[in-house]
Amino acid sequence: MNKTLASTAVAAAGALLAVQASLPAQASSSSTFNSTSDAVLFVHGYTGDASNWNTMADRFRLDGWPSSYLDQWSYDWHQSNATTAQQLSTEVDRLLAATGATKVDIVSHSMGGLSSRYYLKNLGGTSKVDAWVSLGGPNHGTDSANSCFDTSCTEMRIGSGFLAALNSGDETPGSPRYATWWSPCDTVINPDTSVSLSGAANTQTACLSHTGLLTDATVYAQTRDMINH
Repeated sequence: MNKTLASTAVAAAGALLAVQASLPAQASSSSTFNSTSDAVLFVHGYTGDASNWNTMADRFRLDGWPSSYLDQWSYDWHQSNATTAQQLSTEVDRLLAATGATKVDIVSHSMGGLSSRYYLKNLGGTSKVDAWVSLGGPNHGTDSANSCFDTSCTEMRIGSGFLAALNSGDETPGSPRYATWWSPCDTVINPDTSVSLSGAANTQTACLSHTGLLTDATVYAQTRDMINH
């Protein structure tokens, strides 16, 4: 009887070890490019350009994403975010056609979150986007926009007509997965609570600057795993 119990215990321990050995592979499955991964469209913010994404795009490449799946898109940041959204719609279609992917993931920084949200809400983007990310986005406005006067910037002001319309009803419409990251040390987005959206996964980062959200390794890893879910 004792020998039988001992054999059973050994077998159980072996099975447990086998399960534990398989866990790291399962946990890391979202960390690398695979057959179900989407193309990624990066949308920069006010005064930004495609180069803002160099560090993050390089990290995606190191994790297996082909360069053809990483679109560091540029646009005229002076214009209305509604105009940018129309151009974004064209770029999404181009990226889907070029890669053969069925959907894209949008990763936005700062003001880039507004045009991409407009695209999702008003231009049919919810059917083409799997995941949407906002890094330090002025989703409910920021007082730092009070000192600039481009059309795009005035739309970022707290209480603007553009934001009132964008935030009316469901802030996270359709089937895409929405996530935001905000820093308590971001002096560009005031108040900090502006970033978070109802219906999104809202994450507070470490004490990072507004541009630090673009290069922080932890924010990258969390973004990668969220969009590659």
